[in-house]
Amino acid sequence: MFRLTQIALALSLTVTAGMAQALPPLGDNPRVRAEFLSAAVGDEIRKNCPTISARFFRVMARAKELEDYALSLGYTKDDITRMRKDPANKAELKRLRDTYLAQNGVTPGDAESYCRLGLAEIEKNSLTGWLLRAN
Repeated sequence: MFRLTQIALALSLTVTAGMAQALPPLGDNPRVRAEFLSAAVGDEIRKNCPTISARFFRVMARAKELEDYALSLGYTKDDITRMRKDPANKAELKRLRDTYLAQNGVTPGDAESYCRLGLAEIEKNSLTGWLLRAN
């Protein structure tokens, strides 16, 4: 019986390890990508519009929810940190953010264009808007 338990445990560990290796890159997860993009857009708006600020408690709560989501999929905190700090992920997120801003009428250096988009996001109650506050 003891030997059977050892074999079952070994098989279980092998299957679990195989499943962990089978996870796609965290940055490829649609929810993770969308939420990081929303946060990046909101951050750029708040940095460039003097009348809009971040709702930092909401931002922190949403970040914790997203971390819990990633952990529930089998990713580790190290996976999350690696994704956040990866230069290629950062560059892609910046490209997506800048594309979104441009498609929504934002002109770099024009604070009013950032404010217009920020207010529109707040009005829509998009995730970006939910993370922002008009002062």
